[in-house]
Amino acid sequence: MAASSPAGLAIGFITAAAVAFYPATASAAPKPTEAELRAELKKLNSKVDKLIEAYNLKRVELAKAQQAAKAAKERLAAADQTLKTAEQRVAEIVSLRYRNGGPMVMGMLIPGDGNSAALLEQLSSQQQAVVDSVAKARDAKKRAADEAAALAGQIRDDAAEVAGQRDEAEDVIADIRKKLEDLVPYGPGRNSDGSWAPQLPSGSDNITGRTRMMRQVIEKNFTLPYAVGCFRSGSSGEHPLGRACDFMMSSGGSMPTAVNNALGDKIAEWAVKNRAKLGIKYVIWEQKINMGSGWRGMSDRGSITENHYDHVHISMH
Repeated sequence: MAASSPAGLAIGFITAAAVAFYPATASAAPKPTEAELRAELKKLNSKVDKLIEAYNLKRVELAKAQQAAKAAKERLAAADQTLKTAEQRVAEIVSLRYRNGGPMVMGMLIPGDGNSAALLEQLSSQQQAVVDSVAKARDAKKRAADEAAALAGQIRDDAAEVAGQRDEAEDVIADIRKKLEDLVPYGPGRNSDGSWAPQLPSGSDNITGRTRMMRQVIEKNFTLPYAVGCFRSGSSGEHPLGRACDFMMSSGGSMPTAVNNALGDKIAEWAVKNRAKLGIKYVIWEQKINMGSGWRGMSDRGSITENHYDHVHISMH
């Protein structure tokens, strides 16, 4: 065997040193389980609620401070008017005394046995009291205005911080929802070309395996207000075949509440989005049907239930 050249030995030494200095990259951390993702999503939703509550409470505090400042301003205006009136009265008296020699005017203003000096002293005392009250009102108004301004500045800072925290949490929530969507399984019986093999109903619920998986995934992703109805004999469509479920948003043939109506929107949207994975044939909601190419209106069948305003209908391949 030929001896190694000096250059080859040098290259080998450098390579060995590099391997020793830079260890193999650690294996990627395992993906979180669905249960872990859902637990994190629950915590973040709670965090967002608390942030919004704190933000709203600070808005209420600011409104109270602004109202207090407004009341103080009104008190100051009233006190200023009182002061002007008092100053005008004193000015009129001084002017009359100056033009008429003083005592004669005072004799006209008070009984003959009165004392003009006592009256002037009384007026001066009243004026001073007014001045003092106005000064107090001004001080109170300034304190209230300063407090309101300081609180308003703090509210702006806190609101910006809360909004940032809320946006951050909602970004994480959006990411977790995306990961949860990635965890939606493929329905059983899917062919390599994307078509779906027929399935027989099974189990005590008399539905196909694909239908059962769809129902379970929706029950896992949404908090449903009412029971889900799937197999139903003696009707048309996929129900007697075990290939359809109705997700009720109200009972007794009544219109859903605003909250449940919004939930129905979300379930219908989610089902359409995941139809290719789960093997969903079409979705019906609020007198509209979506078979994968957009929503289109349906004819009026005469009732809230028949027009699918109280439930989301999902049919499977």
